[in-house]
Parts: sequence; structure tokens; C-alpha cells
Amino acid sequence: MIPRYTRPPMAEIWEDANRFRIWFLIEAHACDALAQRGDVPPAAAQAVWLHGDKPYTAERVARIAVIEQETRHDVIAFLTELAEHVGDAARFIHQGMTSSDVLDTCYAVQCTQAADLLLEGLDRVLAACRRRAWEHKDTLCMGRSHGIHAEPTTLGLKFAGFYAEFARNRERLRQARVEIATCAISGAVGTFAHIDPSVEAHVAQKLGLQPEPVSTQVIPRDRHAMFFATLAVIASSVERLAIEIRHLQRTEVREAEEHFAPGQKGSSAMPHKRNPILSENLTGLARLVRGAVIPALENVALWHERDISHSSVERVIGPDATLALDFALNRLAGVVEKLVVYPAAIANNLDRLGGLVHSQQVLLALTRAGMRREEAYTVVQRNAMAVWAGEGRFHDLVRHDPAVGQYLSAADLDSLFDRSVHTRHVKTIFARVFGETPG
Repeated sequence: MIPRYTRPPMAEIWEDANRFRIWFLIEAHACDALAQRGDVPPAAAQAVWLHGDKPYTAERVARIAVIEQETRHDVIAFLTELAEHVGDAARFIHQGMTSSDVLDTCYAVQCTQAADLLLEGLDRVLAACRRRAWEHKDTLCMGRSHGIHAEPTTLGLKFAGFYAEFARNRERLRQARVEIATCAISGAVGTFAHIDPSVEAHVAQKLGLQPEPVSTQVIPRDRHAMFFATLAVIASSVERLAIEIRHLQRTEVREAEEHFAPGQKGSSAMPHKRNPILSENLTGLARLVRGAVIPALENVALWHERDISHSSVERVIGPDATLALDFALNRLAGVVEKLVVYPAAIANNLDRLGGLVHSQQVLLALTRAGMRREEAYTVVQRNAMAVWAGEGRFHDLVRHDPAVGQYLSAADLDSLFDRSVHTRHVKTIFARVFGETPG
């Protein structure tokens, strides 16, 4: 991922220094477990920590890269460099293990670290949506279906809906984190032929993972597929909220818009422009995250006990998908936190269609008063179409319609144009979403 869309905390997870540090911890903890079993001398395990537990500086990382140019094998290059620090005791490192034990266990740690940052991002989005939901709980606004005015809702309900969606996403990610946090220290083809399962259990416990029940020579990639699919679902939710903001900011609507900072420019050609660039950017980032899903799914079907067709894929999609989503979540939170709302425009749009938003109220009242539904629909629609044609306001037209007058009095009709009917259950919905109703 390019620096433009990279937050440093997430980038650090995927840097070589962190990766080699995790590799070292896997090897060192494995040596400890082997020493406890009496399979390697305790002094050798101590030497690994004493001489090898040093920061992976730029110089060390560069040294490993030089060695890999010759070995054409990243894990062997790493072990060779480590041996240069540990000395003779290095012969006891990697006993009974295979490269995938190191690579897959490390990848699990990196994915869990990334998940923790993403959970923090989700928490920020949730907090922003919650605050705006309560702030605009009773701000009546136009609800739309197919992009067309339907019936009133509230701006708070919009944000409550997004809050509920991201809360589900948080739980999905929490579960995906659990599922991917697995450790494999089982040797070639995963049979533990040359290393005891207790070593795997020890390493897993030290790294906050769970042993993989059946790892063959790699951890099964259905876990990873689910992880990246979860990231994609979250990204789609990011896009849904971003698109809502983009629509609300359209000039013809302008009920809300992204914060436009002092000195900000919207166009190199048109000085008047105030574009929803952040929300549009979020739509693009969501596409990138979703792009990881198909490769992750295709990684599930490896040959026999192992091949490495998944390796190049994961080296790309791991950093790119998590970096893009991390950036997107924090950008989205900022957009929601600073979103500018225009109550006057909201009120104007509510009345833009001359009261047509009450058509269902009239329809239901006519049927309850005795008119057949088919006839009632025809009567209401006839008057509604006249409003669309600019022939008057809906209330006036139905009040003077003889067919309506046979069933509803003027007082009856007046009561049907009360907007409060659309907000009477907002408290109930908020209680469902937030579990409480502040006084």
C-alpha cells in the first residue's frame, strides 16, 4: 500500500523488523519447550535469548536480505543471520520444525495484531455514529427508496442503523480474529514426527494463539479466507455509509456535507466546488479491500499437505487489505465526527413534494373507513400524480376530491398530515440498538 493511505501503526506490523522479531520469538520459545523436555541443552535455549534477542535494526534486516540472495530461502537466511549472533548453540534452533511452522504462525500473529488495530478503528466509527445518532435522534428528514422521496425518517435513525451494522461487523471481526489466531509447530506434513506437540502448545501459549488441530504442513487457509472475507464485509459497510454522505452532499440535496477546512480547495478549475472527496476515496478503498477476497478463497485449495501458491498472494493481500481498511475506518470516523448538517435544507426537502409523503396515511385511512383498497389506491395515486405535475398540494387536492370526502371529513384529513406519526417509535428503535434510552 502506498504511503498516502498508510497509517504507521498498521505499517509497522507488516515491516520486516516486526516479522523477524516474531520469527525469533517462535524459534526461541520452541527452544525453551525443547529444553524443558530435555531435547536440547538448557544452556543452548538460554544462549538463544541471551545473544539473539536483539532489535532487528536496518542493518540486521539488510544482512538477512544479503544472505537470502544466495540461499533463495527467507527462513534459512533468517536462521543463518541468527546463528551469527547465537554461535554454536544455534545448531539447536529449528529442531524438528519446518519453514511453514515459522511462516504460518508468524502470519497468524500479524493478522491478530492487525485485527486489534482494526477493532480500534471500528470502535472509533461506532462512537462517532452513536454520537451523531443521539444528536439527531428527532431530526426529521426525508427517507428515500430508489433515490426517490418515500416517507420521513430521522437523521438519527440513519446513524443508528449504521451503528448497528458496524456493531455486527465488530463482532464478525472479533470472531475472525479468534479463528485466525492459530499456531502450527508440527514439522513436515504436520505429523509431529520430529517434534512433540507440547512444543506447539508452549509456543501458542506464549504468543496468545491456539494450536491448530490439524495443520498438515500449513495452517488450513479456510481460516484466512474467512478473515479476509470479514474485512471485505466491513469495507462494504464503510462504502455504504460513504455513499449515503455523498448523496446527501449532492447540490440538489445538500442536507449534509463533509467538513470543508479553511484553505481547502475543491477544484483546480472551479473555485466554487466543495466535493465529497473523502467519501469518494472511501468507496475506492473499499474496492481494494474486497479485491483480496477471491485470491484468499482460491488459496484454500492447496495441493496435498502443502504447496506455496498461497504465499505470494498473502504477502500482498495481508498488508494491503489491512492497511487500506485501517486507513478507511479512521477516515470514515473523521468524516462522521465532523459532518456538517443543514437543518434548513432537510426541512425544505421534506416539503419539496407538497405533502406527498403522507400518501400512505391517506390510503390507510380510506381503507379503514370502508373504501376498497384498489379504489383507495387509485384515488390517492390520481391526486398524487397531479401533485407531481405541479397542479397543487396534496392536502388541498384530496380535501376537494369527492371520492375522498365520502369517507373522510376535513378534520380526519388534517390529522393524517401530522409528521409525528413517523417518529413515535424512534425511542423503541434506539432502545433496540443502544440498549438504553437516556433521559
